Amino acid sequence: MLSLIPDVIKLPVAITLGAVLAFYPARWLGQSEGRQMAATAALTKSVQVLRERNTIDDEVSTSDAAALCADLGLSDDDKAECVRRVLSPDPEPADVGHDPEDGSAVRQPDCQPQ
Repeated sequence: MLSLIPDVIKLPVAITLGAVLAFYPARWLGQSEGRQMAATAALTKSVQVLRERNTIDDEVSTSDAAALCADLGLSDDDKAECVRRVLSPDPEPADVGHDPEDGSAVRQPDCQPQ
């Protein structure tokens, strides 16, 4: 059967078929390798960002109010106000008033919807 086809046609067809059979698996492997490298780079970057954030959190939590306000680059009058605000505790959390009187956020079974 193949002897009926001339070599001039068989040779280019065989080369093309071999190239197609080699190209697509190589392309698939390259794409999966690229995805793996991108995922590794993203994970490395997120770990680096988290470490930097932890370092900053440690510095802030161990600093006193005057040092925190001085780092902001405020004027002397603004620094005094900043220190006063940092040292004063908040009287109430910001979301007070949205919960029932007993502080429970769960609706009781006999309670009517609002």
